[in-house]
Amino acid sequence: MRRVVLVTLLAIALAGLAGCQMPRFETGVEAAGRGDYAAAVRVWRPLAERGDAPSQYRLGALYAQGNGVSLDSKEAAKWYRLAAEQGYAEAQYALGGLYAEGEGVDTDAAEAAKWYLLAAEQGHADAQYDLGEARAKGEGVEAGYAAAVEWYRRAGTQGHAEAQIRLGALYEKGLGVEQSYAEASIWWRKAAAQGHAEAQATLGALYEKGLGVPQNYTEAAAWWRQAAEQGHAEAQTNLGYLYSRGLGVKRDYGAAADWWRKAAFQGLPAAQSNLGVLFEQGRGVRQSYAEAIRWWELAATQDYPDAQHNLAYMYANGQGVPKDYGEAVKWWRLAAQGNLPIAQHYLAVMHSKGQGVPQSHAEAAKWYRLAAEFGRAESQLALGILYRNGRGVPGNRVQAHKWFNLAAAHFPPGEDRANAAARRDRVARGMTAGQIAKAQRLAREWRPKTP
Repeated sequence: MRRVVLVTLLAIALAGLAGCQMPRFETGVEAAGRGDYAAAVRVWRPLAERGDAPSQYRLGALYAQGNGVSLDSKEAAKWYRLAAEQGYAEAQYALGGLYAEGEGVDTDAAEAAKWYLLAAEQGHADAQYDLGEARAKGEGVEAGYAAAVEWYRRAGTQGHAEAQIRLGALYEKGLGVEQSYAEASIWWRKAAAQGHAEAQATLGALYEKGLGVPQNYTEAAAWWRQAAEQGHAEAQTNLGYLYSRGLGVKRDYGAAADWWRKAAFQGLPAAQSNLGVLFEQGRGVRQSYAEAIRWWELAATQDYPDAQHNLAYMYANGQGVPKDYGEAVKWWRLAAQGNLPIAQHYLAVMHSKGQGVPQSHAEAAKWYRLAAEFGRAESQLALGILYRNGRGVPGNRVQAHKWFNLAAAHFPPGEDRANAAARRDRVARGMTAGQIAKAQRLAREWRPKTP
């Protein structure tokens, strides 16, 4: 929530000028406009002392910013209050900001909300937005998303971009309003049209997924590009993804690398991980395991599971680094704990073979199961084999049949699918009709977990 009015004194001076008929006030405007704040003080102080609300407000702003006078929040609060009590909306909003931040006055969220409300009721867009924030968070007022929606809407209708974004978010989540991606897109589009990068990035995501708008990669690319050019790291990453896949744009690994590099330098782990993949494969950049590892390490230390898995694979295979099963296990374990199914599978393999860890079929079964529950076919097949052979788990033909059946369903057509189906059929030969029916029912009822 914005708490303190921080605007140029030229803008402050111009606000409300049309309604002020005092010639000397205009002299203060001119002085502030050329940066001669001391002269502005000499003009506005006597007017403020005579009770002129615009001058009181502007004198308060000078004290709040330390322009032409010593920085003094208490003096700022004094002059803001004098103007606010006369109903001057700018001063009411500014005084609310001081109470919100505890500058020149004791921190008091309720008092801040009171002054925001007085300014908001006069149509002050910033006050309407901050009152919406107070309602959404329950700061100084009773929390309520419906009330927050109303104030965001009033501010948003006046073109307040932050309010438009907040209103879009409430429609997206169905908080205080009926959930509607279509309505969310309307408000985000308004903010995006004003050049707000976050709104542009969000609108791009809606077009990519087809939420509230027709699915359209070209539109997604257009909005992400606008946000990316403003330095929005997530938009840069997403735009790089579209270039890497040729979605909405012509496939161009060089362009993908350029956008991922921009986001990677901002510290975004997804971009760092993706850039590492390009270096590993030599797509759009000169192939370099060293560069791949450098970027993966940066992402991995931010707990990004994909990068942790990639690092583990390099250590397990001695690519770009000396082969080190212990390091491989370390990174696979971290990625597995981050619910990355492929890492859970490889960690199970390491436990099964005793590479980098003591051999343990029980540990292997544990990690195979986790990956299998996410729908990874290789893990379902491996878990079925453990149940068939009673290694790491009690022998159980029903469970073996279930997991072989699921693996056969999840493998693409080919040798792996045929292998899983053959194992299922072989284990069925030693089962009763009732056991087969139970295994088939368990497979039908199974639903994958979401990572």
